[in-house]
Amino acid sequence: MNNKTLMENLRCIPDFPKKGINFRDVTTLYKSAECMRIMLDEMYELYKDKGITKVVGVESRGFVMASALAGKLGCGVVLARKPGKLPATVIKESFSKEYGVDTVEMHIDSIEPDDVVLIHDDLLATGGTAKATYKLVKHFNPKKIYMNFIIEITDEGLHGRDLFTGIDLTTLMTI
Repeated sequence: MNNKTLMENLRCIPDFPKKGINFRDVTTLYKSAECMRIMLDEMYELYKDKGITKVVGVESRGFVMASALAGKLGCGVVLARKPGKLPATVIKESFSKEYGVDTVEMHIDSIEPDDVVLIHDDLLATGGTAKATYKLVKHFNPKKIYMNFIIEITDEGLHGRDLFTGIDLTTLMTI
């Protein structure tokens, strides 16, 4: 989609969190009412007729648009969090990162088999967090799973999308 206003408002921070990484900072999009409206409207158009019953927001920047979209779609929000942040019984999925292992967790009563789920996060790069979240959601055996990201990074040799063949995956911007 690569909306011009979104592209112009997206901040890029070179060499963060380490040298050679060009960090795409979505907080500049979140602070703009116009960008928030554009993102919400674009996501709503993509998913308004899909029967979504739960939007899973991925820690932590994914919480922002997941909550806004769930409100507009009239459905619930589920949080996929880092370890130790959820108070009730959880299921977890660990994944490898370039500098270690990380984990995402969800409450065991988050999703029902009759749910249609949209997983949302701000960024798709290597796909590790997204794949772990997808595996968690798949554990609940919902009717259908969709995935959405604000930004997909492909210009730095990253191919996170390749982890999700056969899955309905959309992005608002591809860089």
